Amino acid sequence: MAKILVYNNDTNRMETYYRGESEAMPYITGRTLTVREFRGSSNSPTLWTSKRTMQAWNAQRYLWGMPIPVGFAFKRPWEGGHSNQSQHYAGVAFDVAQTLSNSQRTALRNSARSSGVWSYVEPVSLTPTWVHFDKRALSSACPTGGFPLVRRGSRGMYTLIAQDDLNTLGYRTRWSRWSFRS
Repeated sequence: MAKILVYNNDTNRMETYYRGESEAMPYITGRTLTVREFRGSSNSPTLWTSKRTMQAWNAQRYLWGMPIPVGFAFKRPWEGGHSNQSQHYAGVAFDVAQTLSNSQRTALRNSARSSGVWSYVEPVSLTPTWVHFDKRALSSACPTGGFPLVRRGSRGMYTLIAQDDLNTLGYRTRWSRWSFRS
């Protein structure tokens, strides 16, 4: 059973769900993205994302018109494997299509780029054997990687990343309704 925190961009509130690995992620239409697919290789009992990200997935899946094989979406910073400002840490990125042919990946990347639902679609030169798209808070890929400035009173997934990083380093963050325990 996974604890899933979803930042609802419409209400500016964090929502908590509990789902089994084979169940659909919150806000997903037609089980097109399960908890297991979203989790990928993460061992975290707590996952997080945003409603806007799940809606973008729904739109992309509808536009694509067939299943999109997911490598993974979520990863916590201490699980490694990505740069220090990976959008996977925020739960707003997807690495998909690893099992598709080159031509299918090209078509999916073009579909994601032209859909207008993603903030960033990685070029083939960076991800030649999969497709990466994300719903980052800032459209810029550099220099901040799309991470917004987190300040006292900030809410959402990026606040969770900051708290997770501080806890990993041994600092005790003041827990609020925007944070988690694991």
